[in-house]
Amino acid sequence: MNIPLFDNRLMEIKEKILSGRRLDFEDGLLLYKSPDLIGIGSLADYMRRRRHGDKAYYVYNQHLNYTNVCTNHCLFCAFSRKKGEKGAYTFSIEDVKKRLLERIDEPVRELHVVGGLNPSIPFEFYVDMIKTIREIRPEATVKAFTAVEIDFLSKMANLSLSETIAVLKDVGLSMIPGGGAEVMSDRVRQKLFPRKIASTRWLEVMEALHGAGLTSNATMLYGHIETLEERVSHLITLRELQDRTKGFSAYIPLAFHSENTKLPDIPATTAFDDLKNIAVARLMLDNFEHIKAYWIMIGEKLAQVALSFGADDLDGTIIEEKITHMAGAKSAKGLTRSRMEHLIGSAGFTPVERDSFYNPVA
Repeated sequence: MNIPLFDNRLMEIKEKILSGRRLDFEDGLLLYKSPDLIGIGSLADYMRRRRHGDKAYYVYNQHLNYTNVCTNHCLFCAFSRKKGEKGAYTFSIEDVKKRLLERIDEPVRELHVVGGLNPSIPFEFYVDMIKTIREIRPEATVKAFTAVEIDFLSKMANLSLSETIAVLKDVGLSMIPGGGAEVMSDRVRQKLFPRKIASTRWLEVMEALHGAGLTSNATMLYGHIETLEERVSHLITLRELQDRTKGFSAYIPLAFHSENTKLPDIPATTAFDDLKNIAVARLMLDNFEHIKAYWIMIGEKLAQVALSFGADDLDGTIIEEKITHMAGAKSAKGLTRSRMEHLIGSAGFTPVERDSFYNPVA
């Protein structure tokens, strides 16, 4: 296949990709350092089309951010509040019901449920929340609680990790979001989120979830203080876990937004870097089936372009997302199905509405 490259250093990477060989750490670092975005994007597009043709996926989903009270106080987070602080909130089960019923006439297929680490919420609340979602939305997938939250619930309930997962799965938990690892670097952790679980624990929780038959996403938060070397190491660590468990469904690069955080001087990510992160992920994560362009963070227009740079999924309608918008995201608070299909179709791809497990839906 003719994929022109103006950076000749990429020729060996091109040969590896065309012959189906796995890229290594040095390859990943070169991809990040190279200015040849179009060449790298073309390689990623080749890999993407080999898997998915011209299909691009989306899901009709709704977000429930049940509390913003959190004990971690990560410097990059604009969402969290201390208990009693202005703007702090915690849903009751009635609040959860209300938000679900407000959208009951819409064909929501996935509930994305994440929140802060709030020690005032009893473990029973989480169980009841899943039960409530399942009662009101029996056909929808409950995708809830990052690995950080699962670890917190285990400790709070005084249950083992496997026991905690079993309880949540029994009441209807089907999938796990991919957040919480941020960038798997002890250096970054100590500077930005020292109270959050270490990357080794995040991996341990994810492996236990996968072992229990639950799928998950994986993410990387980029564009803050991480190095290119730390980005590549993060991707390879995810790839190694995927080799063992095959439990990751999709990878989502998350662009850092600094507004209203304790890192306000960090500039916004560029379109070049956003597209580079998607393309590099598609090339490095050869055992991940799907790469998402998360339009809520990079905007609708750039997400369209990303479909030609390795992404095959625009995530979803994302009704009522709070976390990124509180950090200054200027994207819409949610998109209609027709808008999602227009974005995909006008970018030259065939829109495929899916469920949480990439099964096409009518």
